[in-house]
Amino acid sequence: MKVAPKAWMVLCLVILLMLVDDANARRGRARGRTKSRMQIGLPITGKYRDPESDQYYNNNNGAKITLASHFDYEYVLGHKIAFLCVARGTPRPTITWFKDGVEIFSHLYLHVHEWYIGKDKVKSKIEIDPATQMDAGVYECTADNMYSIDRRSFKTDFSIAFD
Repeated sequence: MKVAPKAWMVLCLVILLMLVDDANARRGRARGRTKSRMQIGLPITGKYRDPESDQYYNNNNGAKITLASHFDYEYVLGHKIAFLCVARGTPRPTITWFKDGVEIFSHLYLHVHEWYIGKDKVKSKIEIDPATQMDAGVYECTADNMYSIDRRSFKTDFSIAFD
């Protein structure tokens, strides 16, 4: 089968345009198959379709973390680790702590302290003393009330102190 030169040029041009369009579609993505956070979360406009949804998700009384420890923390084995989380909301939020996705509770070497500040604020702190290799991981502070949930994560790893 013989293809006319003009038809061959049109076919090549169509293929080239498809390749350029596909390359432009991929530009800016970190990884090919993952969805961006914008696609998962709010609409691009940041507004909801109806006022009831907007009022529910953007409620001023919702739990909001106002102060939290640094994200990346390196601790020395045998020393103390401490994380802080302060949240505000009406009604006053409840703070829950997680390590590697599992809720954590006080025990002999891990203490959770909590203070109520005013009628709408709570401060929570966890302390681990002494810290071991098993304490490395991702800690998360979650503040929630009847209107919303807010979370912060803290990544920890250990270092060895040489005296």
